[in-house]
Amino acid sequence: MGQRRGGAICGDPQLTGQRLPRIRSSTRGCGIAEPVQVTAVAGVTLSQPATLDCGAARALGTWVTRTAKPAVGRAGGGLAQLHVAAHYICRTRNNRAGAKVSEHGRGRAIDISAVVLRDGTTLDILRGWRDPQAGPLWHRLHQGACGPFGTVLGPEADRYHQDHLHLDVPASGRGPYCR
Repeated sequence: MGQRRGGAICGDPQLTGQRLPRIRSSTRGCGIAEPVQVTAVAGVTLSQPATLDCGAARALGTWVTRTAKPAVGRAGGGLAQLHVAAHYICRTRNNRAGAKVSEHGRGRAIDISAVVLRDGTTLDILRGWRDPQAGPLWHRLHQGACGPFGTVLGPEADRYHQDHLHLDVPASGRGPYCR
C-alpha cells in the first residue's frame, strides 16, 4: 500500500503522490493510520494535493478512469484537472456543532467543485448543475461516483452540497447512498 516506483501509491499505478506519516488527532474519530497525498489520477491533476486513506484514493482512481475521463471525452481536449474543495480535515458533518465526525476527518472523503479541460475551460458544479450544456456532464459524474464511493452528495442532497460533489468511502461499508 505504500509508495511504488514512479510515485504510484496504494498499489495503483494510476494514483500519483506519496505516503505520509500517520495523522493523529486529539479529537476522537479523526486521524488516518496510513495516509497518502494524491496529486494526480490517471494523468488528471488535482488542484491541490488531497490527503486521503488508500480506500478513498482507490475509489477516486476508479471514478476518474471509469466515469470522469469517459464522460468528458474529447471535449475541450479532455479532462485535465479536478478542483478539490476539501479533503482531510478534522471536523463534524457539515461543520455542525454536536454532529458526528465527518468522513473528511478520517481521510475517507473528497469534495470536487469543478473540472478543468485541457483547453482551460473550467466547469464548476454551482453554475453547471442546472445548465443545459454542462448539467448532463455533472449528472453523469454524480451518478458514476455511486458505486466506487459509498456516499455521494451533490446539489440535490441539501443546502450544504450546492457547490460540490461530496464523495466518501464510509468505514462501515454502508451504502451506496447517493443524493
